[in-house]
Amino acid sequence: MFSRLFSQRLRSCGKTMMSSQLTRLQRARLSSLPLRSATSNALIPRLSRSHSNFFGGAPLNRLSWLRQQQSFLNNLVPLPETQWLVFHDGRPLVSTERGSKAPALARLSTADVRSLLGPEPFFGQGQTVGGQAAASDVVALEGARLRGPPIVFLGLQEPPSSERRALPSSEFIAKGESGLTDVFANIEGSAYFSLNVTDIDQHTLDAALQNSAAGKRGAQLAFVDPRSAMGALDYTSANIFAMARSMHDWNSRNKYCPSCGSPSYSQWAGWKLGCSSLLPWAQQTEGKKPCVTAQGLHNFSHPRTDMVVIAATVDPEREKILLGRNKRFPPGLWSVLSGFIEPGESLEDAVKRETWEEAGLEVQDVQYHSSQPWPYPATLMAGLYAVADSSKPTRTDLDNELEDVRWYSREYILNILEKYGATHPSMERERSPDAPMSFPDTNAIGGVLISEWAYGKAGQDG
Repeated sequence: MFSRLFSQRLRSCGKTMMSSQLTRLQRARLSSLPLRSATSNALIPRLSRSHSNFFGGAPLNRLSWLRQQQSFLNNLVPLPETQWLVFHDGRPLVSTERGSKAPALARLSTADVRSLLGPEPFFGQGQTVGGQAAASDVVALEGARLRGPPIVFLGLQEPPSSERRALPSSEFIAKGESGLTDVFANIEGSAYFSLNVTDIDQHTLDAALQNSAAGKRGAQLAFVDPRSAMGALDYTSANIFAMARSMHDWNSRNKYCPSCGSPSYSQWAGWKLGCSSLLPWAQQTEGKKPCVTAQGLHNFSHPRTDMVVIAATVDPEREKILLGRNKRFPPGLWSVLSGFIEPGESLEDAVKRETWEEAGLEVQDVQYHSSQPWPYPATLMAGLYAVADSSKPTRTDLDNELEDVRWYSREYILNILEKYGATHPSMERERSPDAPMSFPDTNAIGGVLISEWAYGKAGQDG
């Protein structure tokens, strides 16, 4: 008995040792093999691959650890390379050059927007207007902006050929203003800020735009609907736009401390909200406890992102896809199913719940594809694939959110894509108005999931 157990352990130990000696290449080969279903042992083609979606890509080095450093921020603003995005009530400023019909996201210089920024210092503002920036050890005033229109520091766009250079926050604490010359010598590229001009007088705003470099050369500057602006964005500007718009939305929605009700104010160059009852000069009521935000980490003090699952459900043979029509969709539009993640849910749990609630189907083999920031107003879309039995009946009467839900064959979807155009990224023509159905464009992850399944790309390593 003992010898048999010893032999089994020895064989097990040998397998463990062999496994630990797998090379990186061998592991990569193993990871590319098809998966096996946990229920049927059947081979399952991989549905996920590396993919960067529109609004993603992270072209900026956000330098998040320097948002508290007013010495850094205040010296970054006047640099001639610094660029500004401008928003009015969530609408971005776009520029159309004279003789062109193609608008682009407007990028203004500090000189262009200087009349709109208010008095210096721009960050680390104290009680007195026009006073010196607060000392770096005053926690309540780190990167604080108490007056003037809201500003968000977005990051640094570095040259494509350069490596990201670390600028530790200790440099600014230890050296102070005297060491900034050496620190800025290590910066390459253009800093990006975003300005919210919603509360600025219209005459003042118009004058600033007319006197900007773009205005003087005859470019048309206009604030446009944020969703319509997607057509004016390339992949680089799309991510910068998404970050800026979501941040301004968060700042504008949270005017009061949710803990004590006091007015809130901007810290960390727009990335944190402080409670005004904790400012150094704020009068304290005797016997009243300080706001709970005085200590600890509180999620309502920092930007929030709402998580959504969006899943393309296919049949076990991968030849059919489940599409639904939301009651609010434009005529003819169909898409994959989606829904917000609820507390206590994993991505997989949310996909299973949403598909059941909206279509009355049970899914399995949920696999991750990719994610996409969605700045309307601040959502992260987690794209997935799932498998369901297409022979089972569907139903829309559970949560009554969908107008209709149906299975479509790959052949049918491909015919629409190729005949009428729609989501395939290589198609330059617009979607035909007489198409029997339409899908989200591939600048939305729903369109990506449909397109990659239809063209057989889902599952390829790329």
